[in-house]
Amino acid sequence: MRRKSKFTIPTRYILMVLTILCIGTMYVSFTMNLGGGPLNTIAGTVFGPMQRGLNSVGTWIMDKADNLKNLKDVMAENEQLKQQVDELTLELNTVKLNQYELENLRELLELDKRYPEYEKAAAHVIGKDTGNWFSIFIIDKGSQDGIEKDMNVIAGSGLVGIVIDVGPHYAKVRSIIDDISSVSSMVTSTSDNCVVNGDLQMMTENQTIELKSLNDSDDKVQPGDQLVTSSVSSKFLPGILIGYISELTIDSNNLTKSGRVTPAVDFEHIQEVLVILEKKENGVTE
Repeated sequence: MRRKSKFTIPTRYILMVLTILCIGTMYVSFTMNLGGGPLNTIAGTVFGPMQRGLNSVGTWIMDKADNLKNLKDVMAENEQLKQQVDELTLELNTVKLNQYELENLRELLELDKRYPEYEKAAAHVIGKDTGNWFSIFIIDKGSQDGIEKDMNVIAGSGLVGIVIDVGPHYAKVRSIIDDISSVSSMVTSTSDNCVVNGDLQMMTENQTIELKSLNDSDDKVQPGDQLVTSSVSSKFLPGILIGYISELTIDSNNLTKSGRVTPAVDFEHIQEVLVILEKKENGVTE
């Protein structure tokens, strides 16, 4: 005799029915406002903590979103401030550059007034040899501007050097501090003659150049005396300030003196120069 099989309901259907009942109960309880009934009590007990948790999570998320928005606003404002700082820095640098150029032009104007007997052409430095010193450099004026070889170049407070090469739109200048430069000079206080030689090593060590063959038998020449170009020079026009004597020693022959000269020009920062458009007549020495 065969047994009848028992009828069983799958678990998933039971769970589905219970879920539907719970949802329906919640809906009826909250939409129909069933006072303080048992359904409302059960719903409040079961779902109240869940709702409070969801509210807390939602509040936390909103706070984080606000903080993120504030952070983005601060970052955007900070970027704007950085841009303003960059613009102000650029503007300040431009003002400083213009002021520096203006001071240089004022110096050139004063220098031009100091030697009114010479016609001059202003030029900008556009290139130089390696190193800190402007021993040999290039200017932006050439033969088409009236520049010729052996013309004297001045800047700052006095003599810079001499033109050694010329192209149509450029010229090369050798300064008096270059190792192979030599200038016949004169002490303004005594009219004694001497020779000033360039010396880049001395310039690097103490920013001076060499003084040689000073005839000072009366010991009248003193440190601080001015040196200018001598009238016996073959290439340099007379009376241009070279620098100031900083040190003197008696040579081994007991007849002449040697020493050091501090140039009148800042040979580390030359931007503009004046080229004297006149050349010296042939003489005895450079």
